[in-house]
Amino acid sequence: MSNRKTELLSKIEGKTATVGIIGLGYVGLPLAVEIAKAGYKTIGFDVQEQKVEQVNRAHNYIGDVVDSALEDVVKSGRLSATSDFSFISSVDCVAICVPTPLDKYQQPDISYVKGSTESVAKYLHAGMLVILESTTYPGTTEELLKPILEESGLVCGKDFFLAFSPERVDPGNKQYKTKNTPKVVGGVGKDSTEVAAALYRNVLEGGVYEVASPAVAEMEKLLENTYRNINIGLANEMAIICNRMGINVWDVIDAAKTKPYGFQAFYPGPGLGGHCIPLDPFYLTWKAREYDYHTRLIETSGEINTAMPEYVVDRAMKVLNRNKTAMNGARVLILGVAYKNDIDDYRESPALNVIDHLLEQGADAVFFDPYIPEYKHKGKAHKGLTALTDDELKNADIVIICTAHECFDYNRIQSLSKAIFDTRNAMKDVADRSNIELL
Repeated sequence: MSNRKTELLSKIEGKTATVGIIGLGYVGLPLAVEIAKAGYKTIGFDVQEQKVEQVNRAHNYIGDVVDSALEDVVKSGRLSATSDFSFISSVDCVAICVPTPLDKYQQPDISYVKGSTESVAKYLHAGMLVILESTTYPGTTEELLKPILEESGLVCGKDFFLAFSPERVDPGNKQYKTKNTPKVVGGVGKDSTEVAAALYRNVLEGGVYEVASPAVAEMEKLLENTYRNINIGLANEMAIICNRMGINVWDVIDAAKTKPYGFQAFYPGPGLGGHCIPLDPFYLTWKAREYDYHTRLIETSGEINTAMPEYVVDRAMKVLNRNKTAMNGARVLILGVAYKNDIDDYRESPALNVIDHLLEQGADAVFFDPYIPEYKHKGKAHKGLTALTDDELKNADIVIICTAHECFDYNRIQSLSKAIFDTRNAMKDVADRSNIELL
């Protein structure tokens, strides 16, 4: 065992290691709080001064972080934040948790990862551990990060340690949080894997699963979300078929999930949203082209899911037609613009595209979301209703439920609305279904 590995493991086990987190968003801040709670001095890095100031004031802006937990680790001095990346020189371990979006050509944009790695390389020192948590294509850790870091003159596996451990954050999940979700770790060499796994084992309770390489861990993450993407695409296609046949797709799924083996329930909706499922499969399809392979199944599911917002608008138009109302000029009330229920996150939310399609059709489209008073989409700001009043419900020609927030009073909504198009089966327990159309 090398001296550097021994020294770092000793610091990790003794909790004298200083840990840095680059990116204080939905992934980085919960991880930083858990690391600080475990007893490590933790420094958060972010280019957004507002986030840095909020963390240092113990002002929580992430739903999955408990306010009191953030306040405790900040006031105790175990967690601080800065936009000065020179402080990386004082950390023993650093995790990169920055966004990996798609560019306008639906290709991976890894500029944030590259920029963060270059910042680390400037202050990289012997005996340091670098972990990438941002979802990316297989090969990123070894093909992009390793060469950049080795420009420092230090050698990976000898002078410093490098690993990939994919984030597994599910905003709003009431059972699984950062603390109790299992971690997959793949390092560049056994020493890197061992050191990274040791850090996570001393912080998290969900367990650590070690894999042979960063590429295995990178591909594993893409498999997780592509699996969900494809199965949701299947559920959406089933919804379209069932509608044409006059069959309730929700009843079909409920019946199918009684089978104790060989079936897992996925549900249709107005499209895909969030920071992973709509984007991650494109990382795999992009990388697959390098190996002369066309990912037909993945791309087909993506096409189905991407088309759902327009399908929702077409179905809503048919409901309006039955009520002898034109879409052009109709008052359409969207309930919920978050990408899933009971959170304030609207990244890639299909509701935003539903609203865009409605406006293109000339509808007077408005929205109400108790978690999201306003949002920005494609460079435009959209303000929602300040309250879901009786008059707003009565005056709407149709109400479209895009997000099934538990705080909505669905019986009240049903009793006051002329017509409802429920894309989430949110009104399944409402007795009077005379004005409800299901996806």
